[in-house]
Amino acid sequence: MNDPVRAWRKLADDSVLLDGFHALKHAVRFGARVPVAVTTDRRAVLELADELAPDVRAVLGELLTEVPEATFAALVPRPHPTSVAALAVRPSRAANLETLAGTPRTTPVVVLDNPRNLGNAGAVIRLAAGFGATGVVTTGTLDPWHPTVVRGGAGLHFATAVERLTVDELPPGPVFALDPEGEDIRGSKLPDDALLAFGSERSGLSAELRARADHLVSLPMRPQVSSYNLATSVAMTLFHWSATGGAPA
Repeated sequence: MNDPVRAWRKLADDSVLLDGFHALKHAVRFGARVPVAVTTDRRAVLELADELAPDVRAVLGELLTEVPEATFAALVPRPHPTSVAALAVRPSRAANLETLAGTPRTTPVVVLDNPRNLGNAGAVIRLAAGFGATGVVTTGTLDPWHPTVVRGGAGLHFATAVERLTVDELPPGPVFALDPEGEDIRGSKLPDDALLAFGSERSGLSAELRARADHLVSLPMRPQVSSYNLATSVAMTLFHWSATGGAPA
């Protein structure tokens, strides 16, 4: 763009901030529309692309504009160590809802019930994308497209459908909710069209989600250990799904 700073300021309020090389790399790989990208060292970023992501190097070469460090710092509140950032167009809610509701579904949807930690939510989205999950849905007040969540997800919001819904709006499919009182997950086969639901880090499943659950399952855990980190719980559950026949191609 001829004036990337002006374009950035015009688009910033309504766009998704891609903060860092990996976020931009993943967004480009998975088809995000990126109208502007800036860096303080274009040559260094392209060399990084040559090393780590040659598949998107040509696209990054067309996108990136070099700006002074002071300008970059004014545009990006917390500059990433790779000194590159971009703005992307958020996928349409209608398209994401269509993806989430589509049947038959060949991979699960991860449901985070009233999550509280932005970093944990981002890590979960990154995990879900890696396992090829259909999407990640949050209930409650946390915005899954908050810049901190996107940063934690390393741009992989564009590799899966990410939306905030109420429990009543959840897509179809059997709900397998993680709960300490549930049956050991090792005795269950999680179907491909399952909704895998996880309670908040502090209070667990809400009454609404528990009432919607078809099955309560639990992860093996040593006595006197109170809980796992949310992202760890999601990782173990998705791995169990994949190891029992649901692994993506």
